[in-house]
Amino acid sequence: MDIPSVEQIIREDIEFLRHCPNKDNCAACEESVCVMVASVADFPTAYGHFTIVGFVNNKDNKDHIMIIKGDIGDGEDLLLRIHSACLTGDALGSLRCDCGPQLHHALERIEKEGRGIVLYHQAEGRGIGLVNKLRAYALQDAGYDTYDANVMLGFPPDARDYEIPAAMLKKVGVKSVRLLTNNPEKVAELERYGIKVTERVPHELPPHMHDREYLKTKKERFGHMLELDHGWD
Repeated sequence: MDIPSVEQIIREDIEFLRHCPNKDNCAACEESVCVMVASVADFPTAYGHFTIVGFVNNKDNKDHIMIIKGDIGDGEDLLLRIHSACLTGDALGSLRCDCGPQLHHALERIEKEGRGIVLYHQAEGRGIGLVNKLRAYALQDAGYDTYDANVMLGFPPDARDYEIPAAMLKKVGVKSVRLLTNNPEKVAELERYGIKVTERVPHELPPHMHDREYLKTKKERFGHMLELDHGWD
């Protein structure tokens, strides 16, 4: 049986969406999980030259994207970073977290690798949303750590779910990945949804005075695999 190429999948999904009776109202879809490619474009960046792919789904009404380098091919052992959206870190340069540098380093690393994906997961604030994340910031300013701040707002410490990211990966033919992460829970969640993780690739960057306590909480309370022995910047 012929395996469809990514290009073929993208063409078929875009054509399907043109005729879908629900159009852009994915919430009306009765499928248990429906993930479709909505758009694809060339994507030159400061970190390398990629293809950017936009998705729609019927579960969370969020615009998740993939930034793809090279050919997916047989879908095995792709270098992957699932990056949770962080407006404050990714776009505004916040020093309260390591999100921006992690995103940029992942893009650079995948560009150098020549084959891989950054999946940009719209899960701001570990799934609680931007405004609630800012409320959590205020609690952290009052002395709470990032774990307790989310709990005090009535959320789990980590409210992210990886069903849609896994479905996106399956959609473009990804079967197994080398996952850029320090979070063992992310490995477990991907595998729970059917994506094999052949290797956890450490993705730690040096701490500095503004994010050191945040990273310490990640290590001690979230179980992230961090060394934190790089010294101060």
